[in-house]
Amino acid sequence: MNTPLIKVIIPAFNEEASIAKVINEIPNFVSEIIVVNNASTDNTKSVAANAGATVLEELNKGYGYACLRGLRYVSSCDRHPDIIVFLDGDYSDYPEEMNKIIATIIESDIDFVIGARRDELREKGSMTFPQRFGNWLATNLMRLFFGSRFTDLGPFRAIKYNKLIGLKMEDKTYGWTVEMQLKALKQKLTYTEIPVKYKNRIGTSKVSGTLKGAILAGVKILSWIFKYSLK
Repeated sequence: MNTPLIKVIIPAFNEEASIAKVINEIPNFVSEIIVVNNASTDNTKSVAANAGATVLEELNKGYGYACLRGLRYVSSCDRHPDIIVFLDGDYSDYPEEMNKIIATIIESDIDFVIGARRDELREKGSMTFPQRFGNWLATNLMRLFFGSRFTDLGPFRAIKYNKLIGLKMEDKTYGWTVEMQLKALKQKLTYTEIPVKYKNRIGTSKVSGTLKGAILAGVKILSWIFKYSLK
């Protein structure tokens, strides 16, 4: 893959305090940074635009809704990218680590790479107990049912654009990440994980930061796994 075209999609709901930091630390080999403003009630939209991102609007709340909106935009562009990167807007990841995630795709011709939040690289308190337990349960179920090697559902991930389109993604809320991993397994994409650092996010998580969000996310993730285990 010679000089691949790379685009980044960042779903963002009320991330005005963090979104510019994320955008500013994304490596300059990225051709376009797409922030999907997911019904924010703060200044996320203007802050992201001022930082140089392409800002889209998605009024339906949900991580999957925002990702799908970003993909519709990308598909409408004259030239499609070679690689799509997904990254959260809360500054919990280290955007500069995109270098090693992308390098794995380019140098080893891997289809799909997840930035795995290893224990030893995580800042204390950066993942709540529901997050840690959910990751453990989901990845162990995927290992049991599908023989997968995934250890994390981390949102910092990169995938070849044509492979992503072939997955026919559909989840609109909490199940987006696990749906991608399950479909990658079913379609026998090549995949790997790259250990990445993880720090405490700016602001409060809209999912793991509330009991309701944690429960809904857990139910959605498990429903995707059991749905695919029966196919």
